[in-house]
Amino acid sequence: MTRLCHIDLDDANLPPPTPEIEQERRVAIFDLLEQNRFALPEREGRRVAGGPYRLALAIREKRLVFALSTEGGDPAGEFHLSLGPFRQVVKDYFAICESYYDAVKTAQPSQIETIDMARRGIHNEGARVLQERLEGKAEVDEDTARRLFTLICVLHWG
Repeated sequence: MTRLCHIDLDDANLPPPTPEIEQERRVAIFDLLEQNRFALPEREGRRVAGGPYRLALAIREKRLVFALSTEGGDPAGEFHLSLGPFRQVVKDYFAICESYYDAVKTAQPSQIETIDMARRGIHNEGARVLQERLEGKAEVDEDTARRLFTLICVLHWG
């Protein structure tokens, strides 16, 4: 019951994604729905609605918004995170992804592997930042944080 069962991204005000960005989005959502750990801790001694949860993820007024509801649609909570701590890691992630997509077309396998290792390292850093920012608001495992970080990057597109 400590999981996400549905994910909506509010990307209505973004330009159309590139095929690579759209693929990252589809894979992240598919993988998240297949396996994730997402729990809401008690807050100020108050119980919270149990999962599974529906997540609506958006950027509003320069804040990352997690709006959660139960599987049946009842509100379960909402919290906002500052985008400041994510800015540099998202920028670095986009830059390394661009290098990776270019390298896949022309580079030697060893060069692609080196860039991919750097890409994974930056992705792990983004997941770590997300886990830190979610502390006390939501409990997620590393794989869930990685996939959610991918979706945060998708929302930064454009």
